[in-house]
Amino acid sequence: MKVIFLKEMPKVAHAGDIKEVADGYGRNYLLPKGLAALATAASTDRMKSLQKRIEHERALAETEMKEMAASLEGKELVFKAKAGSSEKLFGSITAADIAEELAKRHGVTVDKKKIEPGEPIKKLGEHEVAIRLAKDIEPKITVRVIAKETKEAEQGS
Repeated sequence: MKVIFLKEMPKVAHAGDIKEVADGYGRNYLLPKGLAALATAASTDRMKSLQKRIEHERALAETEMKEMAASLEGKELVFKAKAGSSEKLFGSITAADIAEELAKRHGVTVDKKKIEPGEPIKKLGEHEVAIRLAKDIEPKITVRVIAKETKEAEQGS
């Protein structure tokens, strides 16, 4: 079954792409959800005219992502966390924590799914974290985890 993708589908197709897909995938998933349309002669002609607009929007989005990457590159976030004697944290610093801190400290909203710490941050020290904004746009930030003072921990209780 030949379909025209109407919306971006990461790792599958870009909006406007014409691809051959399995009949069941097209009929049961793509078409009912409005993600794709059958590739007929009329719809193909219509998509060609929309293709320029889609590519223009994609270029604008890429420019925006590059600007965001430039503003994020090299930023440092500092987290205070309770840690044991072997510098191991009681818990971990998650992608959601990093996204929240980026929004609070730097005013940059990043989806937590785009933050890739590599491995869970469970130790004190500096950790390099990648943020995958787009396929080739991946700025790196530094996450520094320091031990929370015991006096602060007692006052918070």
